Amino acid sequence: MAEWREQIPQTARDYLSGRRLDEIECIIADMAGVARGKAMPAAKFDGNSTYYLPTSIFLQTITGGWAEFRDGADLEPDMIMRPDFSTATAAPWTADWTLQIIHDAEDANGNPIPTAPRNVLKHVLDLYRAEGWQPVIAPELEFFFVARNTDPNMPIIPPMGRTGRRAAARQAYSMSAVDEYGKVIDDIYDFAEAMGLEIDGILQEGGAGQVEINLAHGKPIELADQVFYFKRMIREAALRHDMFATFMAKPIEGEPGSAMHIHHSVIDIATGQNLFSTETGESTEMFMHFIGGLQRHLPSAVALIAPYVNSYRRYIPDFAAPINLEWGYDNRTTGLRIPISSPASRRVENRLAGMDCNPYLGIAASLACGYLGLKEKQHPRAQCTTNAYMDANELPMTLGASLDMFDNAEKLHSILGPEFCRIYSAVKRDEYNEFLQVISPWEREHLLLNA
Repeated sequence: MAEWREQIPQTARDYLSGRRLDEIECIIADMAGVARGKAMPAAKFDGNSTYYLPTSIFLQTITGGWAEFRDGADLEPDMIMRPDFSTATAAPWTADWTLQIIHDAEDANGNPIPTAPRNVLKHVLDLYRAEGWQPVIAPELEFFFVARNTDPNMPIIPPMGRTGRRAAARQAYSMSAVDEYGKVIDDIYDFAEAMGLEIDGILQEGGAGQVEINLAHGKPIELADQVFYFKRMIREAALRHDMFATFMAKPIEGEPGSAMHIHHSVIDIATGQNLFSTETGESTEMFMHFIGGLQRHLPSAVALIAPYVNSYRRYIPDFAAPINLEWGYDNRTTGLRIPISSPASRRVENRLAGMDCNPYLGIAASLACGYLGLKEKQHPRAQCTTNAYMDANELPMTLGASLDMFDNAEKLHSILGPEFCRIYSAVKRDEYNEFLQVISPWEREHLLLNA
């Protein structure tokens, strides 16, 4: 047996127990959070020590194009893919016995490639670690099951449930609504168990066919890996039942959007103490500084947590998506919510990120803003105790405006890495410019004969 097989998690070993491993998928997340890489026979993986991909995968746009970016990137140098065996997990939807392994990107000298999203998050965590801090996060994943859509010109509609009716909206927390697509939920549970992924809960959200999955709190890299795996796995489970799963921020007109709410706390590495609570259970200055950092810097990070033109269709009033930077205790209308919790679990929930964001980059951006608050020691404004949905919008409302703010955010660039920020902006501007060349049905309907 190859030595690396002794390093993989027990759940992966259990999956392969008594079976012959057929294939290894060597994968890495690109800017969009799409799994890129190569698959190979297990015997070939056993015999290799080094795997390569071009660094240009981080220049690829969501449409398959390549961002125009010079400074050597056009030479397409190779990066070394370094397997992180702690991430080895089953791909239980495949026809043979397959493991998928997340890889890190390094240059020929063993240095992290700064444009790889997983490395961006690792860099932010290194800054926390240098201060003796360890962030803890818990993401909530919202998404839609939808009917198969093979014609982009046709609107997306809800899927057919087991009753023969299409999934209905405004059924939040309804067990009957979840049961409508119970078979695909069963597959998600089965796949998650085979993959060693822990689900804290599944519930029906407010949209037609909209579901939320909560994950247990943990270390940011491990949770980002889980979200990366979950998105791929949920899509595969849905396809087994003649439907799609989509993580678009706003897939269906007139329905709520899908968020990736991120809960954060920070612990002292030396003591294990939650730095947001005093020994007597009161909130700390660091708790306020973290909130202050989110309030001050999140507008400049919106391009990372709302990365597509569709993302901004979620930021409209009266659709359960906060478009403000207010904070408040147990107030879901605020962009920054403080959930009910014990002092040991005191945390901040960022409700602004869309489910369409790259999980590594969304989490990195949120933690970067909090880190800047901890370093700057700036307090937030007073707590909001009213309905913040009624407040003025505080976020950039288009991808172009978000990128303008992002490009000028020098402090944020210093945390995320200047090279990453330049290339990320180049990729997103190419995507935005491509979108601006498309004429929408709304324009044809209202402007063709009236303008």
